[in-house]
Amino acid sequence: MVQSRPREQWLTPERRIKAMHPTSVQGVEDMISLGDLHEAGILRNLLIRYNENLIYTYTGSILVAVNPYQILPIYTVDQIKLYRGKKIGELPPHIFAIGDSCYNNMRRFKQNQCIVISGESGAGKTESTKLILQYLAAISGKHSWIEQQILEANPILEAFGNAKTIRNDNSSRFGKYIDIHFTKEGVIEGACIEQYLLEKSRIVSQGADERNYHVFYCMLAGMTREERQKLELTDASQYKYLTGGGSITCEGRDDAREFADIRSAMKVLMFSDSEVWEILKILAAILHMGNVKFKGKVIDNLDASEIPDTTFLVRVARFLGVDVRAVKEAFTTRTIFAQGETVVSHLSHSQATDVRDAFVKGIYGRLFIWIVRKVNAAIFKPKATHRTSIGVLDIFGFENFKTNSFEQFCINYANENLQQFFVQHIFKLEQEEYNSENINWQHIEFVDNQDTLDLIAIKQLNIMALIDEESKFPKDTLDLIAIKQLNIMALIDEESKFPKGTDQTMLQKLHKQQSHHKQYLKPKSDLNASFGINHFAGVVFYDTRGFLEKNRDTFSADLLQLIHNTSNKFLQHLFVEDIGMGSETRKRAPTLSAQFKKSLDMLMKTLLSCQPFFIRCIKPNEFKKPMLFDRELCCRQLRYSGMMETIRIRRAGYPIRHTFREFVERYRFLINGCPPAHKVDCHAATSKICHQVLGRADYQMGHTKVFLKDAHDLFLEQERDRVLTKKITILQRCVRGWYYRRRRRFQKMKESAVIIQKYYRGHAQQRRYQHMRVGYMRLQALIRSRVVSHRFKHLRGHIVSLQARCRGYLVRRDFQHKLWAVTKIQAQVRGLVARRQYRKLKMRVEAARLKEEEERTLRQQMDKRKAREIAEMKYNERMKEMERVEELRAVEDREMMDRKRALVREAERQRDEPVDDSKLVEQMFDFLPDSASEAQVPPSAFKDLPEAGQGMVSGDDIISGIPRPAGDQDEDLTEYKFQKYAATYFQGNVNHQYSRKQLKQPLLQLQTQGDQLAAMALWVTILRFMGDMAEPKYHVMDRDNTSVMSKVSATLGRNFIKSKEFQEAQMMGMDPVMYMSQKNRSIRHKLVSLTLKRKHKLGDDVRRKLQEDEYTAESYSSWLDSRPTSNLEKLHFIIGHGILRAELRPTSNLEKLHFIIGHGILRAELRDEVYCQICKQLSNNPSKSSHARGWILLSLCVGCFAPSEDFVKYLLSFIREGPPGYAPYCEERLKRTFANGTRNQPPSWLELQWLLGYCEERLKRTFANGTRNQPPSWLELQATKSKKPLMLPITFMDGNTKTLYADSATTARELCNQLSDKIGLRDQFGFSLYIALFDKVSSLGSGGDHVMDAISQCEQYAKEQGAQERNAPWRLFFRKEIFAPWHDPTEDPVATNLIYQQVVRGVKFGEYRCDKDDDLAMIAAQQYYIEF
Repeated sequence: MVQSRPREQWLTPERRIKAMHPTSVQGVEDMISLGDLHEAGILRNLLIRYNENLIYTYTGSILVAVNPYQILPIYTVDQIKLYRGKKIGELPPHIFAIGDSCYNNMRRFKQNQCIVISGESGAGKTESTKLILQYLAAISGKHSWIEQQILEANPILEAFGNAKTIRNDNSSRFGKYIDIHFTKEGVIEGACIEQYLLEKSRIVSQGADERNYHVFYCMLAGMTREERQKLELTDASQYKYLTGGGSITCEGRDDAREFADIRSAMKVLMFSDSEVWEILKILAAILHMGNVKFKGKVIDNLDASEIPDTTFLVRVARFLGVDVRAVKEAFTTRTIFAQGETVVSHLSHSQATDVRDAFVKGIYGRLFIWIVRKVNAAIFKPKATHRTSIGVLDIFGFENFKTNSFEQFCINYANENLQQFFVQHIFKLEQEEYNSENINWQHIEFVDNQDTLDLIAIKQLNIMALIDEESKFPKDTLDLIAIKQLNIMALIDEESKFPKGTDQTMLQKLHKQQSHHKQYLKPKSDLNASFGINHFAGVVFYDTRGFLEKNRDTFSADLLQLIHNTSNKFLQHLFVEDIGMGSETRKRAPTLSAQFKKSLDMLMKTLLSCQPFFIRCIKPNEFKKPMLFDRELCCRQLRYSGMMETIRIRRAGYPIRHTFREFVERYRFLINGCPPAHKVDCHAATSKICHQVLGRADYQMGHTKVFLKDAHDLFLEQERDRVLTKKITILQRCVRGWYYRRRRRFQKMKESAVIIQKYYRGHAQQRRYQHMRVGYMRLQALIRSRVVSHRFKHLRGHIVSLQARCRGYLVRRDFQHKLWAVTKIQAQVRGLVARRQYRKLKMRVEAARLKEEEERTLRQQMDKRKAREIAEMKYNERMKEMERVEELRAVEDREMMDRKRALVREAERQRDEPVDDSKLVEQMFDFLPDSASEAQVPPSAFKDLPEAGQGMVSGDDIISGIPRPAGDQDEDLTEYKFQKYAATYFQGNVNHQYSRKQLKQPLLQLQTQGDQLAAMALWVTILRFMGDMAEPKYHVMDRDNTSVMSKVSATLGRNFIKSKEFQEAQMMGMDPVMYMSQKNRSIRHKLVSLTLKRKHKLGDDVRRKLQEDEYTAESYSSWLDSRPTSNLEKLHFIIGHGILRAELRPTSNLEKLHFIIGHGILRAELRDEVYCQICKQLSNNPSKSSHARGWILLSLCVGCFAPSEDFVKYLLSFIREGPPGYAPYCEERLKRTFANGTRNQPPSWLELQWLLGYCEERLKRTFANGTRNQPPSWLELQATKSKKPLMLPITFMDGNTKTLYADSATTARELCNQLSDKIGLRDQFGFSLYIALFDKVSSLGSGGDHVMDAISQCEQYAKEQGAQERNAPWRLFFRKEIFAPWHDPTEDPVATNLIYQQVVRGVKFGEYRCDKDDDLAMIAAQQYYIEF
């Protein structure tokens, strides 16, 4: 016989072998359906599925999970969706199916559910708990904060309650029951966690190759260096409590990352930073406490101890907030209160160590309880309405070690209770199965562990009670315990003060009281300090040494006093219950076994009230390796988990069950004439088979299954083998005869096969030849490529040599040319020097000649000697004059050279120093004087009203608060990069970066030739404005007072895109330019009718004929070839979108500014082109001056017109990344322009004065107020220079003046609203804003008209009248414009006063007239009465 493992076994003939059931061959998903329902069958089924990575198997509703020790892709979101709403058995076994059935049962039956997860350490209980919690959180419907908190509780509890053991790298050293609460809608609303029996002894000692709790190693690996320095911590290898097991690392765990996860989870669960720090201090104190060493000594012939090195003790005292001496005394001495006196005794070395370890265990145990309570405080919600719950129990499995102590006793007691609960549930399922199939059955006998439970804790004199009693009562009461009942024990427990029982007396008491019990085992030797119990999973012997000490869980009065005196409030809070109890109360406090029994009783009550589901976790091997299945280990775990008890209960009834269809398919051969299952009534056929084969045996027919005994199943299998053997023999005989009859056919087939092989082999050789041919061709290609590569390298070497010679020749030629130039310069210089010397010599010779001539002339008049003296004197004077002239000339030359050097140094200094915006604006607009240097002549209109003096405006008369555009100030524009826009929309190969070259075509796609010409002219003008292109040569012409905007509008005329001809060309699908050139009546013959509201800045010259394309091109050419233009003119050119008519005269900076701005205002199609050209020149601009000029240009543009909706976000993103001095200002200015509309005029003087600020602010204002109709005025330019706010004085009809802050996008409505709010004017109807210039007065109304457009119009009108734009005598007034319906004086006295003052003044100066003199006299009398 060959076993499934590679091993053979020989059996004797008398051994009977039962054939393996078919269900055991391939394995089944539900082991209830196994034909071989015994240990071997279950074990084989698990092995088969485990080898196929199928780790989950059902046993009815019980899930068996085998730990794969590897990550399997079966826990994805798709798997969660797949198992949601499915019943157990519809899909392959999975832990999600258990969770879903539990959740659905809770919602369907409104009954609490529970999932009991059990198994050995390392079997995967903790991971199964996590998966259940994750699944419940995923299907509960809402991914709320409470669900996240419940999931985050696991990392904290694992860190403080899990550790590495030899069996498991993440072993839970405590039990926990997580009760998840759901609303009636099935949504998680909270949870509660109960913990059971933390293994505190692990803190002070660990087994070989084991670690302490994870939190210590995570803390040391994950804290920052500063935190470790504060806690004086180092590496984990330096602490005794962490190296007791000889292992400080754990394969597959990242302690530093897990510490970050722990801290993150604590934040989620509402742990404050101070609480987290206090926890770290407690943990650090525990580590330092473990390094405190004791040294034995003798005091008064008694063993004592001392602490030679107090380094760690000082750290412990500091972190715990206690005195160092008090800690030392608490560790080395014991205080005993006897008969009212205090006795202090010394502790030996071992006793001091035990006290220290007890102190550590007490602190950590209470810290763990506090953490669980803190977690519950975050996730528990008090019950307000009806709710249901699902409990998940993750508890320790049955344990049987070489040495079993008190912890194993409590753990196995808990497992006995769970086994009893499990067996009762299984028996109940069995009963339900029989009832559902209507089977007549009698009571089934099964192994009940109630006797073991009675022995341990249920009966009065049970082991738990004896241990508890022995832990409390003194030695002199031992005899009473043996006689009295529990009431006496309780009485003695209340009276006892000092527990003096020992482990030996307790063991004797156990032997005496329980030796007769059949489940109790007494060792053969009395020297053996142990006792045994026959558990459901086997016999376990418990070593009683240390039982009482662990049960008492004592904490000495000295240590409590130490904690009572601590300054650490957090530590006191951990022991608040112990400190609050008196000494007598502490003596009567329940022991650890009593507490555990009480908690376990409450748990069992909870489980009994719930519908249970069971998950049995199996550990396949002890080496934690995948695909390794240890049968003995798994079989033992199956016994411990109670799976075998399930088998026993099944076998006590009818263990073999088949559905009718399966039974017919398998056993229909046993009778004659039984067709297949799909052709017959399976119930009748099953009944017939059983009647003929089994006769009157004990079997029963249910509704869907037939129930058999094991003997019946064996008999049926034997009969089936016999019948099949007989019939197979007949089949073999027939087949063999047929085979021999078909022999000749086989020969023919063989011959045919040989022919096929021959042709196939030929075909195979041909394919092989083709493959070889292709290979040789590839080899040839490689060889040829190598030859060509070699030739290329050789030729390249010659070329490089030729290049070297050519470059050498060029260098030598350049050197010769430079040498010739130097020689030429030297020759010229030497010639210049020689000529100077020649002139000096020539002058000396001429002077000598004159001297001789004078001497000859004087000789005729006087004697020879005197004539020589006079001639010599004149000669000397002439020579001195010559030398003086030469010296002056040399001085002038030196001064000129010094001036040139100074200019060079100044240029270098200006190039390196940062650009001053104010100086730059003054340099660009040098024609802008200070606002205080020139006084404006007031307009003749309203000249009787007093004018507000400059510099005399009081703070009360200034109204601030420019309306800010609404919008999201923090909109994320990171995706809207100008570089991205340029790469998408720019034509040709033009990039987004700075360039000084002329463009071959516009940056963006423009539809008309005029717009394309305008874009090319815009580019050149922007370059000149920013100083990146030299100005053209020009000639001087007479001054022209016509405004640039008038000429721009006259050239462009109306919007070409919106023209009728363009729309017709679009509808006909033709090119608009070609279409209009074919029309008989060309657009060039039309007149422009550009209607402007009131006196428009463009002037009367706007109404001109439309220009031809040739004329437009000539206009641009003339504009670009005129004399150097100023930056202001370039700015106006861009913003205004117009084509300036050819004027070959010098243009000023303001004219350039108007020329630029005109295009942006009049041509909406060019606005994005203008902004793109500016942004391109500002991207990576190496020149500081050019960069600053560009931002000044951009800030003026965004104040006058806004870009299209497609480009605005890219522009905002570009502005936000700009210089801090411009970005916020430009953004708000643009939004204001959007809100108030496009202006009609370029920037005014006041606007330029106000320019230097934030471009982003201007951009937002442009957005808010809309595009302007005019470029900036001189007023704006003046504000640019002075860096002062734009202040507009407005005069009332009563003579008062109020000054308002304004910007380029300010409208008449905003100013009227601000004025009304300032003076308290409630009845605003009919009040408007007026502007006066010379003798003309115009109404701005109270609507959305831009105020700066009106000011710009006034400046242009003043220029046309021959005055300077900066001296335009405009003035703003606030007065009543509409009187009907008439004002009610009782409603608003302020409005009444303003109207009254306006009427009186109007009557006085002839604005309003009276029909009768009497009325005029009455008005005069009333006015006289009021004033005087």
